[in-house]
Amino acid sequence: MEKIVKKSVQGNWVEYDSSISALSYGINYLQYDLDSKEASVFFLAAKRTGEARFEDDYENQFTLTYDRYKYVYKLTKRDY
Repeated sequence: MEKIVKKSVQGNWVEYDSSISALSYGINYLQYDLDSKEASVFFLAAKRTGEARFEDDYENQFTLTYDRYKYVYKLTKRDY
């Protein structure tokens, strides 16, 4: 069952489905593995171009998008 949560990550609100365990790796990667300047690259790219794709240290693939109407980012997992 889908459980959407909203969390502040590097000063940006990010929504993700907490029932998908791999998404917590993506949140932790943005929040703790990257410093704020490194993470800001993904947030700026998502805001400017619509999406930013990245992978974490475990090769999980993610897409970060920006919802201009809700002023919130959305993190989803994608296949290779």
